[in-house]
Amino acid sequence: MHRSRPIVRSRAICQICESLSSQRRRVATPLIAARNPSQPPSQSRRATSPFIPSQARALSSAAIPGSKHGSQPVPAGKGVLGGNTLAETDRGAPPTASAPTPTRISKITTTPGIPSEDNVSDALGVCEWLATRLTDDSVRPQTAHSIGESDSTASTLLSLDGSERAKTPAETTTQSSKLPQEIKDSARWEILDNKVSETAYLALAHPHVVITPNLLEQYVRVQAKLGKPETLPKVFQLFASKPLPREGSVPVSYTEKNPNRAENAIDSKIVELALDTAIAAKNLDAAVGIVENSYGTTAFVRSKLLRHGMLPLGAFVTTPIAAYILATNFSGLQQTMDSATATGVAFTGILAYVGFTASLGIVAVMTANDQMKRVTWAPGTPLRKRWIREEERAALDKIACAWGFQESWRQGEEEGADWDALREYIGQKGMTLDRTELMEGMD
Repeated sequence: MHRSRPIVRSRAICQICESLSSQRRRVATPLIAARNPSQPPSQSRRATSPFIPSQARALSSAAIPGSKHGSQPVPAGKGVLGGNTLAETDRGAPPTASAPTPTRISKITTTPGIPSEDNVSDALGVCEWLATRLTDDSVRPQTAHSIGESDSTASTLLSLDGSERAKTPAETTTQSSKLPQEIKDSARWEILDNKVSETAYLALAHPHVVITPNLLEQYVRVQAKLGKPETLPKVFQLFASKPLPREGSVPVSYTEKNPNRAENAIDSKIVELALDTAIAAKNLDAAVGIVENSYGTTAFVRSKLLRHGMLPLGAFVTTPIAAYILATNFSGLQQTMDSATATGVAFTGILAYVGFTASLGIVAVMTANDQMKRVTWAPGTPLRKRWIREEERAALDKIACAWGFQESWRQGEEEGADWDALREYIGQKGMTLDRTELMEGMD
């Protein structure tokens, strides 16, 4: 009698645990799916958006590249969000000519070639406009009343192609049950938020779309308004490594992109906005993933060296030349020794003075720790690494301060698996969390 072989199932692993088990850099995978007790262990994981429930993932072919219906265009007049949108449900403020319409989103998938940056920006503008409406407390009551009048609105928003799907037994039970109106409205808002967030992600992750810094900043603003940071680490990785489509190629072909180039570094302003979004949403995996795929990349290090290291390097190269010119001029002001000897003495003195003073300044700047709160450099870390990776340390310090106790006298008493994993992750980065001699009352 044959014995059935055990089925090996993949296990979700968070960014911190993955970094602790392997020194290779990888993209953060949120723990939302792993911590969901309602998901059966035997359920296979599909490559879908990480923040949308499985019941709401009836995506259209126009939004998901590579699907079996991917060749079918989105019907005209229907955007990615479907025929009924928030703009149509707000009876109190009907959409005008200047208001964005969801039909702009379909231009990304219906364009036979490479969508222009303006088309993608318009699509993200629709999502940003909807996100603003969804998060505006003055508009929410009117929108909730309009949604309540039409039961088809929420169901239409559940499918990206505007087609209604069959209701599951769980949804039928939920609708038939007598829940408070506040809970029903909250569920509707969650569905709408997820739909707008997913639409923005699918628009930017389309294979034909070239992610520019302006589009990335616009996308981060959309997710910041919605409070959905789960996809930000993945989008940061796509910005650096997504293959570039070739202009004029039929069918569209792609060229590999070097993620380590300085031009693929993400601006600090965008990173800080994304990090604030993850902290506000209390998503530790997303926060660590944002830091790992922005400040922790080789592209950011090279970009910082080019932006902030060229001036000191230029001063280091030109200082001997300027010192020699000054020494030559000073040698003509004396008559006690010959000109060559006087030039050599003056040149040596000028270089010694400038070099000694500059060394003191460099050491003072690179060893300053007044800006450090809970995350400091481990003893023995080279000064060059401290300067190059200061943004990464500051971001991890910000995360530690947000997840730990706010009272200074309680800091260091945190417990839990997440906190222990964060402490070990910071330790592997050459840093120390809550260094004893730097804590309050320990000096």
